[in-house]
Amino acid sequence: MEAEYDFSQGKRGAIEPIPSGKTRLTIHLDDDILEWFREQVNLAGGGNYQTLINEALRQHIQKSRQPLEEILRT
Repeated sequence: MEAEYDFSQGKRGAIEPIPSGKTRLTIHLDDDILEWFREQVNLAGGGNYQTLINEALRQHIQKSRQPLEEILRT
């Protein structure tokens, strides 16, 4: 161990940079909602529940952009 450490070049924040096109976000979800997504990932044999939430939101947005008649036919 060093007697002193120089943090003058240190940077605050996450060690891993956020990929382009992504935004770090803090959100409060109901426990049962989060548990459902985690359970789905577990049943699938692994993965990332955050990716699953993102995909569910994306699908909802895409369906919401469809005319009402198309949504009701599916």
